[in-house]
Amino acid sequence: MSYPVAAADLGRALEQYAEGYLLTVTTDATTRAVAVRPRLVDGRVVVGAGRSSSANVTANPAVTVLCPPSEEKGFTLLIDGTATVEGDEIRIEPASVVLHRPPYSADGPPPPDYAGGKAVC
Repeated sequence: MSYPVAAADLGRALEQYAEGYLLTVTTDATTRAVAVRPRLVDGRVVVGAGRSSSANVTANPAVTVLCPPSEEKGFTLLIDGTATVEGDEIRIEPASVVLHRPPYSADGPPPPDYAGGKAVC
């Protein structure tokens, strides 16, 4: 089950997730994951930029930030977007933001009040 998160509520959502993973794609189409501490700056998600992640973003700007649940049966925060490298940071323009958890965890905590109401499957 996935619940959309509005752009206006992304900051609130990120406050619940101290760490996550930046998923990029290499030039040979391999997915690469690196640990990050995402934050919201002027409506964009900002993370640190290592050498490999920067090269991947330059070659393919489509990225995902995945923040795993902080509690059992909780929600994963997924941010899909387009990234740019700016100095030692990667800045992501969010295209889609959802809170997601699998159906077998449906008996977990309810979605937060900023989640977009009805689940989209």
